[in-house]
Amino acid sequence: MIRAIVRKGELMYGDELVGFLDAWDGVMDRRTIPLNVSSLRGMLPKGGTLLGTRRGSPYDHDGGPERVQATFRQMDLDALLVIGGNGSLSVACKLHHDLGLPIIGVPKTIDNDVVGTDMTFGFNTAVQIATDAIDRLHTTAESHDRVMVVEVMGRHSGWIATYAGIAGGATVILIPEEPFDIDKVCELLRSRHERGRYASIVVVAEGAEPKDATMRSRVKVYDQFGHVRLGGIAETIANVIEERTGFETRMVLLGHIQRGGTPTAFDRVLSTRYGVAAIDAVHEASWGHMVALRGDVVTTTPLTDTVGKTRPVDMHLYHEVAEVFFG
Repeated sequence: MIRAIVRKGELMYGDELVGFLDAWDGVMDRRTIPLNVSSLRGMLPKGGTLLGTRRGSPYDHDGGPERVQATFRQMDLDALLVIGGNGSLSVACKLHHDLGLPIIGVPKTIDNDVVGTDMTFGFNTAVQIATDAIDRLHTTAESHDRVMVVEVMGRHSGWIATYAGIAGGATVILIPEEPFDIDKVCELLRSRHERGRYASIVVVAEGAEPKDATMRSRVKVYDQFGHVRLGGIAETIANVIEERTGFETRMVLLGHIQRGGTPTAFDRVLSTRYGVAAIDAVHEASWGHMVALRGDVVTTTPLTDTVGKTRPVDMHLYHEVAEVFFG
């Protein structure tokens, strides 16, 4: 995505571009690296971010927004492109609204939960990694007649779980949008065993929660930013399944494996399209907007559409497609 911004910005618009290191910390502290066509050669197949990343916001620091404003003034910036998920884009929107800063957003998160766009880049790659893992787990599950509970990322939205679960032939998929009944999960597994299907794959998003009183909920621990630390729901579910059914059950936590590695062809094309559209939006002065995919068209949408919102899984996809294959 950065490669596309730089290539069109430098070669077609004559822009000079820099990258801020470590997200908003770098913007406040004016820590940059030059970005040009020559320095970005070979970046296309690489995942991750060459600029680094940090949690937090200028609004977490006394005088933080003013430090961002000072960076614009002292570096004579014409625009800032903010690449990120709900948190980064909400900060971008607030800075534009509060201080009038010329900002364009680009939606990037593997969770695919940004409102205003049909898809964020990074999601397709995460789904492919999770699907590949599930495909491999079928082999060991079938060899040992085991239930495998696979935990994937998804704090508030179960997009990765739903897509990877459908693609990987999961027995059941558990997502944050709909609290699950562990007894019904166990019933599905028993039904499979009665039909001679002794291997099962349960895919669960890290943010999934049980219905009240159906099983023990996780103990909530918060990080320094007030976010609940997730991870571990698969282990709890695996223990309960084995206890209530007697079926040998194992837990697999994919974790940050989903966030790295070589991006898929789809994500390379989508991020390239987003980058080209983002630098065009700068030259159209579409401040306070982000680039977005609507159908097969890349367009722009107001950042205000995304603030304080999370895009949930399409429940028609979950109920009318995924559930057809449960059990």
